[in-house]
Amino acid sequence: MRFDTKELPEAVPAVRVAGASKTFGRKAKAVRALEAIDLDIRAGEFVSLIGPSGCGKSTLLRLIADLDRPSAGSIEVFGKPAAQARLDQEYGIAFQQAGLLPWRTVAGNLALPLELHGVPHAERNERVESLASLVGLADFIDHYPDQLSGGMQQRVAIARALAEGPRLLLMDEPFGALDEMTRERMQAELARIATATGAAVVFVTHSIPEAVFLSDRVVVMSPRPGRITGIIDVPFGDERPELLREDPAYFELVTAVREALHGTPVVRAEEV
Repeated sequence: MRFDTKELPEAVPAVRVAGASKTFGRKAKAVRALEAIDLDIRAGEFVSLIGPSGCGKSTLLRLIADLDRPSAGSIEVFGKPAAQARLDQEYGIAFQQAGLLPWRTVAGNLALPLELHGVPHAERNERVESLASLVGLADFIDHYPDQLSGGMQQRVAIARALAEGPRLLLMDEPFGALDEMTRERMQAELARIATATGAAVVFVTHSIPEAVFLSDRVVVMSPRPGRITGIIDVPFGDERPELLREDPAYFELVTAVREALHGTPVVRAEEV
């Protein structure tokens, strides 16, 4: 299933960040979180932001979402100022915690944004069924959050973020609280969902293997104030099968991202 992406000319990026900086506080207490960020993300592209804790990855995501405003520079989403894109519901957003309403079923949680925006009942039900099917939860549509595993709850949260058919999905460490096996399953699921919907994805993570498995490009950021120190292309295409994790090319890219993060080549065991 592919949602209506309201296609724009190819030259219009999903996200354009131009000279964006962010400072919190004033005078002696000022903290420079981001410094002169320039980044274009193409429509339909999956881009991960990775860097040390406190480097401004989540801050950059919040600026794109217009949950914070840059101190300098500009941000556009599909050619619109970020503030207008937020009002036009151009993006969906998912955080580390699923944030589901415990008194609502899976169907009720998925329907919530559609209810808030006045989608007619019949259309709402049809969209809820499609969303549940998209994330593999059609058989759990009448279950409550406490009847679901952590991974299933995150799938509901992702589906809810897609409820309005956004062209952009913003994700802030959505799998950070999951165990490793569930996390890997969710990565494969997200890769499938991103391909199925055609949405661009901006994904914040601390995990190098996760960033490489999911992304078309990995954006490496420096310690605070966060700057982009490298962008690494991941040429694996849309299909991300589990066997990719055993591919030598995958390991080479994991090493390349690690080296970019450290700023120096990683010493391999055979070189010691």
